[in-house]
Amino acid sequence: MSPKKEYGDFQTPLSLARRVAALVKQEERHVSTIVEPTCGVGAFLQATAEFFGKSPTYWGFDVNSDYVREASSALAGIGLPQAAVQQRDFYTTDWRDFLCGQSEPLLIIGNPPWITNAGMGVIGGKNLPEKSNFQGHGGFAAKTGKANFDISEWMLMKLLEALQGTRATIAMLCKTATARKVLRHAWLNGLDAGPSSLHLIDAAAEFGVSVDACLLYTHIGTGGTESTATVYRALSFDEPLQTFGLFAGELVSDIDAYRALRNLDGLEYRKWRSGVKHDAVQVMEFTRYNGSFVNGLGERYELEEDYIFPLLKSSDLANGRLRPKRFVLLTQHRVADPTDEIQMNAPKTWRYLVDHAKQLENRGSSIYANRAQFAIFGVGDYSFSPAKVAISGLYKNLNFQAVGSTGGKPIMVDDTCYFIPCDSKAEAEFFADMLNSETAQRFISALVFNDAKRPVTIDVLKRIDLKKLAEHAGQETMAVEYLSSPSLESSHQRLLVFEEREEYRTKKSTVPRKTCRHASRVR
Repeated sequence: MSPKKEYGDFQTPLSLARRVAALVKQEERHVSTIVEPTCGVGAFLQATAEFFGKSPTYWGFDVNSDYVREASSALAGIGLPQAAVQQRDFYTTDWRDFLCGQSEPLLIIGNPPWITNAGMGVIGGKNLPEKSNFQGHGGFAAKTGKANFDISEWMLMKLLEALQGTRATIAMLCKTATARKVLRHAWLNGLDAGPSSLHLIDAAAEFGVSVDACLLYTHIGTGGTESTATVYRALSFDEPLQTFGLFAGELVSDIDAYRALRNLDGLEYRKWRSGVKHDAVQVMEFTRYNGSFVNGLGERYELEEDYIFPLLKSSDLANGRLRPKRFVLLTQHRVADPTDEIQMNAPKTWRYLVDHAKQLENRGSSIYANRAQFAIFGVGDYSFSPAKVAISGLYKNLNFQAVGSTGGKPIMVDDTCYFIPCDSKAEAEFFADMLNSETAQRFISALVFNDAKRPVTIDVLKRIDLKKLAEHAGQETMAVEYLSSPSLESSHQRLLVFEEREEYRTKKSTVPRKTCRHASRVR
């Protein structure tokens, strides 16, 4: 394995480190201690020395002994009287003990590893923190991907926690999504995080990787916390793009747009669901050719129709291709259903599954452990509704599509899509029109972060109050008629039927709302 990969190694070009140091020097006139916790070859130590001179104490640490020698040599050439570079494992260091012993104010600067814990596992790397559910996800969320995190996310959170009670500035390069998660963690957990900003960088030009990245710039010990951060186009304060922040325990991407339409942030009258999950595309998905089903391996089979359903993928929904050309094999109607009945009901399908048992048994996700043979996930009565309002979670466009049935069977969507079940195509079209309206699109855009791997998530969708949205369009009566239907699950049907007309009950959050202000720069 390449050490570069194991250490999530993107050595920062000295030219970029100098631009970061210049920005910090512009804002922080005096710094007593400069620390680069994962210094690599010491680019940030060199750059900060050029701008802050010989008065601060400089510390550099890295787990790689070769880098320690190279960084030490570089600093020796500068001739700093108070500088030390040491080999140290970030994960076993008591950062609170070390940082509390340094002269204030501190500057914590650098470029921690960009690799994820899952990515590290794939390559067999050991350069990982001790396993813990530090993000606090529930069991299912942890199993289905939410517990995956950038190593830098863990490191930055640990540094933030260690710096509490200290006057310090953090200036760290990281993925933009990581920066947001770190700030959200600080805001939700009451950590002292003062004025904050994100300054976008061109990761393709600087590091040769296609990822949204930034400089996370935040302050500790300024005398007050803020739950907003402004995003700037570059390493300056000249071109603000937007300000994101925390409302009711969740991030919103554009505070100004959100404030204008925040009354749409309400009840989840109809529960949003993910599409079918099987983790075996080559085996469980088909095209049709001359009456036979052709799987992703190019194999042709004659299968009974009983367990085969038409399928739309994320790209289909995003591009308006609503006539399914693919099919999916669903072995269950609900996640707890047995699968052995397929042997009697559809012997050809059972034989097919047995022939591909090895591929299905090798599915990596733990959600299939201790489940029925050939089990799938993301299915329930809601999956088989006659119609759906569906959207892709992977695309930046916010196209909601009304999806019905074909050939007497409901159309399925895959697990990169989200949907609400509907009783009829007319109902699906009604809510799709509501969700595609200018008002809804502006509200959703205020919640969505376009650089995220999945810009649209259930956490975003469940905040859209369909009844309030219909009120905006003068369609409340029709919306109430659809939403109070007893035939499909609806999170707040009982409330909808019995709510008092003179007062609409808005969503109550268990997290106190914080006063949000635009982040100001520290002079």
